[in-house]
Amino acid sequence: MTDSYQCIKCPSTEATTGEIRTTGSGFSRFLNLQNQKYAALSCADCGYTEFYKQSGGGLAGNIFDVLTN
Repeated sequence: MTDSYQCIKCPSTEATTGEIRTTGSGFSRFLNLQNQKYAALSCADCGYTEFYKQSGGGLAGNIFDVLTN
């Protein structure tokens, strides 16, 4: 994913990747179900970050979230 990276804010070609999970709205927010999943791509020099939505963890991920909260 970072093989052909070019930052749009600076001339860097190095990046790091990560992932974040967030709650949605309504019922999932009330139960703190983190069913929104995003991939993060960050410039290694200036820190500019882009987020890309991914599919959620599914039913098993939601059950795990409920049990660990």
